[in-house]
Amino acid sequence: FLLKTHTQPERVLYVSSQNASTIFPAFANRLEYSKQEKKIVITLHNLQKNDSDIYLCAGVVKNSSFLSVSRSGTMMLIKEVEQTDCSNSPWGIYGLIIVVALLFSALICCTLYHVNMKKYFQKRKPNTVYEDMSYSSRRNTLIR
Repeated sequence: FLLKTHTQPERVLYVSSQNASTIFPAFANRLEYSKQEKKIVITLHNLQKNDSDIYLCAGVVKNSSFLSVSRSGTMMLIKEVEQTDCSNSPWGIYGLIIVVALLFSALICCTLYHVNMKKYFQKRKPNTVYEDMSYSSRRNTLIR
């Protein structure tokens, strides 16, 4: 047995040695368990505030109607939390797109700044030297 014991005693789960199980109505569709040899793993879903309690494991003693209770239980304290559903709000998606666009723009600006794009777009002056080799300009330099 898995039992709630403190605030409102009730049975939660019963698993027999032949693997027959009973999930009690308060936990129907909210409880899953798996059994491997002498180990049982219990998972509770969709916890509610009234699920707060001390949970104990107990076994039925053979040839008796008495329960053998484990030494200690597990205390669960469920706090009510207001959940916000972001899937119905398009502003969350728009905000995310804007942030990604701004980060991408900042990355482009930093890249262009470091590469110094200014020098690539300037008109380059030709790096050539012209020399007039005509006869009229050479005659003054001839040695006589």
